[in-house]
Amino acid sequence: MSTVTYQNVHNKFKLNGFSFTKDDLLRVAYSFIKEGENYEKPLGIFILDWFDAKPYLEMNTSGSTGVPKNIRVDKQAMVNSALATGDFFDLQPGQKVLHCLPTDYVAGKMMFVRAFILGLDMEFVAPSSHPLEGVKGSFDFCGMVPLQAKNSMKDLGRIKTLIIGGAKVNKTLEQELVKVPSQIYETYGMTETITHIAAKRIGESAFSVLPNVKITIDDRQCLVIDAHKISTETIKTNDLAELISDTQFVWKGRIDNVINSGGIKLIPEQIEEKLASSISNCFFVYGQADELLGEKLVLYVEGELMPIDESIFEVLDKYEKPKEIVFISEFKRTATGKVIRDQSIG
Repeated sequence: MSTVTYQNVHNKFKLNGFSFTKDDLLRVAYSFIKEGENYEKPLGIFILDWFDAKPYLEMNTSGSTGVPKNIRVDKQAMVNSALATGDFFDLQPGQKVLHCLPTDYVAGKMMFVRAFILGLDMEFVAPSSHPLEGVKGSFDFCGMVPLQAKNSMKDLGRIKTLIIGGAKVNKTLEQELVKVPSQIYETYGMTETITHIAAKRIGESAFSVLPNVKITIDDRQCLVIDAHKISTETIKTNDLAELISDTQFVWKGRIDNVINSGGIKLIPEQIEEKLASSISNCFFVYGQADELLGEKLVLYVEGELMPIDESIFEVLDKYEKPKEIVFISEFKRTATGKVIRDQSIG
């Protein structure tokens, strides 16, 4: 069986209803760059970069968990990632997919790679917070960020399989998504793993890894990823996790966010999950320097000052209750919508 390479364009691939060869795509790319809409220009640049002589692309990480950096991603690794996604979600040539993510970022680039490697019929629309508005018909597959999914709730039944990434799906959104008759997955990944390397059905707790991915836990209790077809190096993450099996794990939170309060280690993401159904505004908990405790737990809520009933904290353990509540008019976010905690509190 011949190897699928990044120079291949599947003969079933379609973009907005039209079939394209590699040469056709290059012509479209020039057209997008020269006279396309703002959202089409990055796709034009990506197509030209994809088919040039270099075997790699340069991409920026989002900067949600550190300083944004430029990394090199092997094009063949992106093809391998697309093939793994195809296997995991049983994507078949000719299936209809919706692309509603910005092509500036890896998730948007990978939707396009999947389409022409797997032979998908792709409808490419301007990325917006309401992606299904003005879009007709049904789709076999689509990727969204949580905000897009939240705003599209009444129309999500038109999508057979939806993957949600870019930021954590909170408990409130999850409770709404489980009512939708589609197959909806939350994904786990990062730029270094070329989008997702694992996914879990909404309503379930454990992520399952994609084909050719191995996982272990290091001495910090953080996830270590070995995906040899995607990355030549083992990726040591800062994600606290619990292994359920050699192919499944439960994500607990970021080690960078752990708060040491009076010798007790608190994981913000677990506290936030307990409070998710009680606070309608966007919020997070964070550690602030404290003379007595070393760090004290502070609850930050986005928006204007409003009353918060103390009874909502009854779901928390004794040490998890915030020592202070601070209201901030607007949190700082990455371009993909992730809240940047340290920058939000000033």
